[in-house]
Amino acid sequence: MEKFTKFTAIVAPMDRANVDTDAIIPKQFLKSIKRTGFGPNLFDEWRYEDVGEPGRDNSKRPLRKDFVLNQPRYQGAQILIARENFGCGSSREHAPWALKDYGFDVIIAPSFADIFFNNSFKNGILPIVLDEQTVDGLFKEIFAQEGYELTIDLENQQIIKPNGEAIGFEVDAFRKHCLLNGLDDIGLTLQHEDEIKTFETKHKATSPWLF
Repeated sequence: MEKFTKFTAIVAPMDRANVDTDAIIPKQFLKSIKRTGFGPNLFDEWRYEDVGEPGRDNSKRPLRKDFVLNQPRYQGAQILIARENFGCGSSREHAPWALKDYGFDVIIAPSFADIFFNNSFKNGILPIVLDEQTVDGLFKEIFAQEGYELTIDLENQQIIKPNGEAIGFEVDAFRKHCLLNGLDDIGLTLQHEDEIKTFETKHKATSPWLF
């Protein structure tokens, strides 16, 4: 997993509440356990006018021009802002995979579904919880200004607006450490690689019949 660094990027507004994981990545695309390749089918049923299928060439599919991710002003967005209860529904880890593969590193919302919230951290996405009034204010600014960008400073736990105003946010210290150092569950385990090898060597010596 890549280290999470301070960055400035365009924000895409998903002005919907209760965005569920089936909308984020529909069930027909859950046939792979790789973490990559899901980006083209992110929000598939909202993004395209036809029904998507695995392996289909998405470049030839008709787009819904009114959908936020298809609008030119939001191309290249790395930050997604949404309404309450984002990521509800099934527990599929493919949802954060699809968001990350598309290019989103941060999601801002008043609340998240618990399993999605936890899965996001494990896949290099920072979910930020802000109160509804603050989120509503950001939506208004985004709609009013084309190319609206925010700076995300995880180290100092701040969102910096274009006018320089800072919005603080809370994040669990351990999860913050993992994101800043690019540590997923495998990376955390490999930090103890020498200890694991020592245990394996000792275990083979004391219980050779198991090997």
